[in-house]
Amino acid sequence: MPHDDHNTLDGDVYVSPRHLARATAVGDPGLDPLRDLGWDLHHDHLGNAYLTAPDGRVRLGYLHEGDDDGLWRINAYKDAFGPPAWGVCFNDAAPTELVTAFTTALAEAYRQGPDHYLARPLAGSADHNPFLAVAPLINHGWQLDRPDLSIFAITSPDGLATLEYTTGDLDPAIELDTRDARWHLWAGTSSARPFWYATASTDTPAALLRAVTEAVADPAPLPRWRDATDSYVKGHAQLSPILPPSPPLPTPLDVRRAAASRRRAALPAVSVPRWSTTSRPALPGPRR
Repeated sequence: MPHDDHNTLDGDVYVSPRHLARATAVGDPGLDPLRDLGWDLHHDHLGNAYLTAPDGRVRLGYLHEGDDDGLWRINAYKDAFGPPAWGVCFNDAAPTELVTAFTTALAEAYRQGPDHYLARPLAGSADHNPFLAVAPLINHGWQLDRPDLSIFAITSPDGLATLEYTTGDLDPAIELDTRDARWHLWAGTSSARPFWYATASTDTPAALLRAVTEAVADPAPLPRWRDATDSYVKGHAQLSPILPPSPPLPTPLDVRRAAASRRRAALPAVSVPRWSTTSRPALPGPRR
């Protein structure tokens, strides 16, 4: 069970496994890592939000009023005025924590420069091998499969989340605009009707992909509100109540004060001596 402070959790239940959580109502956590770098934020007349890196070579769209269900679209460019070098999409039901994992890794890569946020996956490379994106899933018991000659898949132990990798040549434009991308991560029993999905094009850096697969494979549950049934997959997800925090353990000073208080309470009340039959009577004084 996570060790989060109950007072900071946005929810009253934990959802497990976490790939059966869905998007939260607030997207700020996904935007914050890039906003913290000072990226320019602006909105269009529909209320869609856009973040642009200072050099114009990485752009994020948070598209509530987009043309499809692609809520988050992140693209990087070798030339700010050219076509995207890579693109990632999270749909409107994808767990917000996965988006945040990606943008956090992207913020770090951007700080390190173009050699990191534009690093193409390269087989055999220690830092850029595409297998880096798969390893976290394998390490948490996901199983490899080959559903098609052109697809390698790896599926969660419960069979309700899958990462697919498509081999062969792909059209870059199709990768950016459709779900027919090199990487396809989805939850559900069918990729045609997933609970949620995310895609990434061929040249998306392996380190950024790994941040997402580490997040989805993490066994820690995610907090959600039980009544917000669209924030988790009802009927499949396991819900457990978020318990209030245990009272803090007493300090040595607290123990000493409590002991002193008990001692004071045990002292007898002050009594006034009274005469009794066992007392010796006073001798009469001499008569005058």
